[in-house]
Amino acid sequence: MLKTPAEERNHLLASLPENEYALLQPHLKDVPLKQGTILCEQGELIDQVYFPDSGMVSIVVVLSEGEKSVETATVGREGAVSAVAGLGERKATARAVVQVAGKGRRLAARQLQLAVRQSPALRDCIVRYQEMLLHQAQQSTACNALHEARPRLCRWLLQTRDRLDSDTIALTQEFLAQMLGVRRTTVTELARGLQSKGLVRYKRGKIEILDRSGLEECACECYHALRNQADYYFPRHSS
Repeated sequence: MLKTPAEERNHLLASLPENEYALLQPHLKDVPLKQGTILCEQGELIDQVYFPDSGMVSIVVVLSEGEKSVETATVGREGAVSAVAGLGERKATARAVVQVAGKGRRLAARQLQLAVRQSPALRDCIVRYQEMLLHQAQQSTACNALHEARPRLCRWLLQTRDRLDSDTIALTQEFLAQMLGVRRTTVTELARGLQSKGLVRYKRGKIEILDRSGLEECACECYHALRNQADYYFPRHSS
């Protein structure tokens, strides 16, 4: 069934003028985004672009033959995974892996390239989104270098909650440790500390946010900086 931009949950698609949106809509395929699924692998040619409607995808740079990795950005319903492939043939500079399950749409990279050739507005949209990702990566780099683990965890939980519209987040200790660059035991200590303050309820593999305003007070400044950047490039709309 055909949609209009106003009916889209994905903010990037919703931001398109109707003529440009019509170039993509018939070719979008519904796909489940299952936790742990690698949508594109670092160094491989990009052949699909993904537009999440829910859930969250981590953009991860892999080092040391796959033994070490670091998250540089995240993608939710505000954007797209591998949208840069619409500007021409590209290899992935990082791995994109689903960290919080959800749903979305998939579009062949070649189909997006064809649409971009017909639409300067669509090209501008992709360029604008890539600028947003760059700013996110820069903010994340500063955050990881200068802020302690607890405020970074609070920031990450708030970002994820915004994308899910749910106070309950399914996340493994291993994943959180990887994202924060700490040991799993440290994640447990941090989560229990937030629980003791009444901010969250923590169980193995699941965190429930109980006090959002309190969590914002504990988060680093990067949460609002990243949110303001996303709103500037692709304003949120009612779903």
